[in-house]
Amino acid sequence: MDAIITLLTDRFGPAGPLYALAAIGLLMVASVLPVLLKRPEDPLDKLNRAQHDTAKADKPALRNRNDGKDKLEKYASFLEPKDKQEYSQIQLKLLQAGYPGKNAVRTYHFLQFALGLGALVLGVAYAVLKSTTGEPSTQATILSILIPGAVGYMAPKYWVTRRVAERQEQIINGFPDALDMMLVCIEAGQSLDQAIIRVAKEIRAGFPALADEFEIVSYEMKAGKDRVQVLRDMAERAGVPDVASFVTVLIQSTTFGTSIAEALRVYAGEMRDKRVMRAEEKANTLPTKMTLATMMLTVPPLLIILIGPSVYNVYKTLASIKF
Repeated sequence: MDAIITLLTDRFGPAGPLYALAAIGLLMVASVLPVLLKRPEDPLDKLNRAQHDTAKADKPALRNRNDGKDKLEKYASFLEPKDKQEYSQIQLKLLQAGYPGKNAVRTYHFLQFALGLGALVLGVAYAVLKSTTGEPSTQATILSILIPGAVGYMAPKYWVTRRVAERQEQIINGFPDALDMMLVCIEAGQSLDQAIIRVAKEIRAGFPALADEFEIVSYEMKAGKDRVQVLRDMAERAGVPDVASFVTVLIQSTTFGTSIAEALRVYAGEMRDKRVMRAEEKANTLPTKMTLATMMLTVPPLLIILIGPSVYNVYKTLASIKF
């Protein structure tokens, strides 16, 4: 053992044994992964797949539709959370980010796993390369390996969080205009379903996220789903308080039999006032944000101009007295 440690130290530097342990760990993980991923198929899943294949064989006209199998489906037990609450939370977050696919959760976890492992391998390669050109400390070597892996693992989560914020901002900005357009359509004699379809078509150029939500609502209503549940699902997918309040207004208007046009008129006016208030709030915070930039970019040059000559003269006077 001492001879092996000495050989590794002479070959890769002081951190040679650590590299050997890391390589052994990666080999062990690589050897265990096929065993974990190749689990025996559940008999119930096999029966469901057989019934699904039989149903497709009975409908040849639908065979040319999307028959491509998901390559990650056989790894679903490994990539998808077992806890239903955790699965629902991740699925809702991906829906709010604009990823409504049924395989979104599976793809999200696969990207986390793949990017984390790939970045970890790159970190190990970088640490080995650095050890051959110098003698880094053990702490620096560990950080150079772990930090890329952590960044690769957290990158999909950061991307989804950013997408959720951008999408919600887009919905907030376009919602007052969509309400005004919906009010015009309803007052022109169209039904709520027709107004939603028309609004989704007209606002797609400026606010595609909000247009997608309205299209989903129109399709679900056409499919015969309960209107109240459809509207509540829209509020949950959007994750915006304004949309939730709008859904509550429509549900109450439908429940109590009041005029939808009148309710929309009042609520659209409130949304316009709220948008103006948000703009005024941002305008009021602008001077505070500019104060720091003004101090950093204006005060130092001004001090140099005013005090610089005096400091230089004092320096010259002291230098002449010294000599």
